[in-house]
Amino acid sequence: MEVVPVAEPGEPGPGQVLVGPEAVGICGSDFHYFLGDIGTIEDPSVLYPRIQGHEAAGTILAVGADTPGLETGMRVALWPVRACGRCYACRIGRGNACVDISLIGVHEDGALQEQLLMPAAQVFPVGDQDATVAAVIEPVSIAVRTVVRGRVAAGEKVVVIGAGPIGQALALAATDRGASVLLVDTLESRLARGAAMGAETLRVARDESFVPAVREWAGGDGPEVVIEASGVAELVQPCVELVAQAGRVVVVSLSSERAPVRVGDLPLKEIDLLGVSCCGSGEFGDAVDLVSRRRDAAASLVTHEFTLDEAPRAIAYAMEHPTEVMKAVVRV
Repeated sequence: MEVVPVAEPGEPGPGQVLVGPEAVGICGSDFHYFLGDIGTIEDPSVLYPRIQGHEAAGTILAVGADTPGLETGMRVALWPVRACGRCYACRIGRGNACVDISLIGVHEDGALQEQLLMPAAQVFPVGDQDATVAAVIEPVSIAVRTVVRGRVAAGEKVVVIGAGPIGQALALAATDRGASVLLVDTLESRLARGAAMGAETLRVARDESFVPAVREWAGGDGPEVVIEASGVAELVQPCVELVAQAGRVVVVSLSSERAPVRVGDLPLKEIDLLGVSCCGSGEFGDAVDLVSRRRDAAASLVTHEFTLDEAPRAIAYAMEHPTEVMKAVVRV
């Protein structure tokens, strides 16, 4: 990664706004992209070079025609998703799983720059929220999508494997729905933050099975929902073992590794094994509302801040110090 001058984007056209990014979060998917470990998406040769940055908040610098509700000077969060509108996923209302999806910071240049043209439909006003906190809205939107896809309901037991930024956001979103949440990780420092999200916590050693302790916590038939958010592929099978009969296992983490699953568990328990991509526009709006209501908890996710000139050091530092860094934010 290098910090270099780039051409200004020009004035916004109809349906566009010019945004000045103020704060950009760095997340695990940025690490995957930076390292070329991008799973099943397109040929890497067509994706680089690229300006990264998909977790972003900023201020509107200029608006084009046909941008109702948006004004110069507004602080906004950026929903990074653009769908084709034609494929099967789009036709059934799930454009977040579009076969030809385009994400800022991945398929097109993102927010680690001083000016960015955005479609008005991808710009969400956030009121008086601080830019750094508003940059957390995008990862929280993944959690909102996960609890929707997992049909998390009040009174249910939800187990989240992995207490990184997405795991923390999942605890926030699931407790907001009235569920009881157990956050599981090997790092005590990460689990300590989970309490601020309203979760109970369980620390396990790296070579220790979490299944017995989680079963004891859940009691009865077991947890109705188990969410894999660690990125460790071999943990999908313990999730399948743990979940209640007719429960839901949701995989939200990224990995290019194969996950060994005992296929017979799926029909015998008649569970739903679900994947989550990014969110839809309505869920992004719900994430804006959730972060506004729980901004102190959301703000606690941010542990490190860097300037734009320090962006190369920011991503390197975050990758090299996973036990120390929960969420690094670049202040543009």
